[in-house]
Amino acid sequence: MAADMIQVILADDHTVVRRGLKAVLGTAKDIAVIGEAKNGREAIAQVERFKPDVLVMDLDMDEMGGTEALKEIVAKKLPSRVLILTMHAEEEYLVPLLEAGAAGYLVKSVADRELVDAVRAVARGDLYVRQSAAHVLAKRLMRKDPAQAERERYEKLTERERDVLRYIAQGYSAPEIGEKLFISPKTVDTYKQRIQEKMGLSHRSDYVQLALRLGLLVA
Repeated sequence: MAADMIQVILADDHTVVRRGLKAVLGTAKDIAVIGEAKNGREAIAQVERFKPDVLVMDLDMDEMGGTEALKEIVAKKLPSRVLILTMHAEEEYLVPLLEAGAAGYLVKSVADRELVDAVRAVARGDLYVRQSAAHVLAKRLMRKDPAQAERERYEKLTERERDVLRYIAQGYSAPEIGEKLFISPKTVDTYKQRIQEKMGLSHRSDYVQLALRLGLLVA
């Protein structure tokens, strides 16, 4: 198999559906289906074993559904990206699944026309949703509380990044933080850079204001 081939695993509880999806992907010379699963548990095992570029997975499957499997794949930090392929329209499921870690969402009714493009997009690191689903994302973003979004970004920081953030907000210098966490000042600066990228913080006052808003400090 060529090194630049996109390796895919298909997870759907219907053999006929998997066969059809495999035929659609078979029209693309740069995509190879290397495994199949009939439920979420099998999908996780296949991903752990083969580490495909993309897992194309249904939501409604026996034993373990796609949502639960997605969360476990994300929790285990497996490298494969997950493209949800389902009969459900985007209104109810799209945003929660993207927030859970899915890299794309496609309804089965357009799989024959869009699946190849969706797999390619997800494999190269892009997010894939139908153009007609953009309004779903827009409405959700308009409804989202900025404070909630900020809290969610904070919760995605690693434990060490949170420690560094709190110490900066409390006024400690990089050497002082290094002593407290048993790391070098240079490593502290590396964590600060990561926090800045993830949270959009630059000045110490930004750290203090964020910490106060999230209840990390006593005002």
